[in-house]
Amino acid sequence: MSNAYFKVPQPVNEPIKLYKPGSTEREELKKKLSELKSKQIEVPLIIGGEEVKTGNTEEMRIPHNHKHVLGVYHKAGKKEVEMAIEAALEARKEWAEMPWEQRVAVFLKMADLLSGRWRATINAATMLGQSKVVHQAEIDSACELIDFWRFNSYFFTKLIDEQPYSPSGMWNRSEYRPLEGFIFAVTPFNFTSIAGNLPTSPAIVGNVCLWKPASSAVYSAYYLMKLFEAAGLPKGVINFVPGSGGQVGTPALTNPHLAGIHFTGSTAVFQNMWKVVSDNLKNMKYYPRIVGETGGKDFIFAHNSADVDGLVVAAIRGAFEYQGQKCSAASRMYIPKSIWSEFKKKYVNEISKTKMGDVEDFTNFVSAVIDKAAFESITGYIKFAKDSKDAEIITGGNFDDSKGYFIEPTSIVTTNPKFKTMEEEIFGPVLTIYVYEDKKFDETLTLCDETSPYALTGAVWAQDRSAILKMSDRLRNAAGNFYINDKPTAAVVGQQPFGGGRASGTNDKAGSGMNLMRWMTARTIKETFDPPKDWRYPFMSEK
Repeated sequence: MSNAYFKVPQPVNEPIKLYKPGSTEREELKKKLSELKSKQIEVPLIIGGEEVKTGNTEEMRIPHNHKHVLGVYHKAGKKEVEMAIEAALEARKEWAEMPWEQRVAVFLKMADLLSGRWRATINAATMLGQSKVVHQAEIDSACELIDFWRFNSYFFTKLIDEQPYSPSGMWNRSEYRPLEGFIFAVTPFNFTSIAGNLPTSPAIVGNVCLWKPASSAVYSAYYLMKLFEAAGLPKGVINFVPGSGGQVGTPALTNPHLAGIHFTGSTAVFQNMWKVVSDNLKNMKYYPRIVGETGGKDFIFAHNSADVDGLVVAAIRGAFEYQGQKCSAASRMYIPKSIWSEFKKKYVNEISKTKMGDVEDFTNFVSAVIDKAAFESITGYIKFAKDSKDAEIITGGNFDDSKGYFIEPTSIVTTNPKFKTMEEEIFGPVLTIYVYEDKKFDETLTLCDETSPYALTGAVWAQDRSAILKMSDRLRNAAGNFYINDKPTAAVVGQQPFGGGRASGTNDKAGSGMNLMRWMTARTIKETFDPPKDWRYPFMSEK
C-alpha cells in the first residue's frame, strides 16, 4: 500500500460545447443520433456485473416520435432485487476496503471518458429517449455529470482531510467510512446527470448501490451503466434494476440491510418511501439515511424596478426549457401592474419566435413531454384554465399527441393568486402569471411565500437594491436555491449546490460536500501515548 498523501486536482466546470454548424461536435452527435436510431436494443438488468433477463419487458419509445421503438428493457421483481442486494453486499467487502484514491480514480476516469469519446453517445441517448434538444442534453448529460464526478471526488478528499485537535500526550483522529449495508438510488427521467449522480456519489465514498432508473429513462441509464463498466467500476458496486416502483421499491425498502435512500422524484412517492421505511424500522439493522429532492412550484417575483428585457428572457428560459420538465422550472410569476404592459408585449412577441419539434432539428427550442401520462396531466391543467373565468391564456394553449407528445409553451394570466395552476405542481410547459398592484408589493411577497408547500427554487428581479434586500429576506425560506436577476434554473455543480426544503426535500445539496457527508459515518479515535498508572485523582489526597 502506498504511503503517499494524494491530492485530487482542483476541478473546474466542464466547458459547454456549442454545436455550431460545421463544428466537429455537431457532426459527431448527428452521426451518433442516426446510429442509435437505426437499431433496437435489448436492455437487461445488470446484477453483480452480469446481465439478467427476466422476460418481463417494456418498450422504450421516442417521446417526440412515439411510433419509433428504441428497444425493450427487462423489468426486475422481488427475486432480482434480492439477488442485487446480495451482489452489492458481496462487492462491499472489497470496495469499502479499497484505498480511497483507487476508488476516486474510477470516477475521474468516468468524467474523462464522458468528456471525450462517450460524450456523443450519452447526449444522443438522452436526446432520443428523453426528448432533450441539443443544448439541454449538453448541459445535463455531459457537463453536469462530468462536474458531479470531478467535484464529488474533490469534495470527498476535503471532508476526510478534516481532523480534530490533539493536545499534548495524545493523538485524536477521525476516520471516515461508508455506511454499512446498501444504498437504494431512485432516479428521475428528466436529468441524466441526476441519474448518474445518485448512485455514484455514495459509491465514491465506498458504498454499494441498487439503482432503479425511471422507466421512461432506462435508455440513457443503460448507456451510463456501460460507461461505468468502461471506466473499470468493479462488478456489483452499482446494480442496475429497472422496473416498477412497487416491484423494485418494496423489497429494497423493507430489506434489513438498507443503509440509505438517494432519491429524486415526486413528493408523493418520497413520502410513501419514508413511511414504508418507518413502518419497517424495527426490522432494520441501521437507521437508513434518507436524502430526497422532490417537487417544486418555483417562482419569479418582479419588482417595478426590474429590467424588463432580462425578465422576459428569464421567464421564457426558466419556464419552458426542456418543456418545463425541471423541478426548478419557473411555474408561477408575480409581476407589478406598472411594468405588465411592456413585459407582456415583449414576452408574447419573443415566445412567438420559438420553435417546437424533433430534437434532431437543432433550430427547435423545445420538443415533446416525456410520455402519454405526462401529456394528459399537463393538458388537463390547460383545459381547466381555458374553462375558467379567472384565467386567460396569452401564449400557447394548443397540444397534439398524434406523432409526439407536443404541448405549446403555455402562459396563463390569472386574477386569482390562489388559482389552481398557481398552487399545484404541473411539471410541464405552463407558466401562470399574477399581476399585482404596485402598492401591494409587501402583501404579494407574503402570497408568494405562503401559496406553495414547496421551497425549491425562486428568482427575484429588481434594480432597486433595497427591494432586492426586502425580497431576499421575506422569501428566505421559500427557496433552497435563490436567484437575483436570473432565471430559477441551471444550478452549476460547485457553484450553486442544489436542493430545497419544505415539501421539496431534505436540502442535502447535490454538488457539494454536504451531500457526500450523508453517505459516510465517522469513527473518532483517541490514542494516549503515556496512559496513567494510578487510578487516584489529586483531589482525593488528604492534607
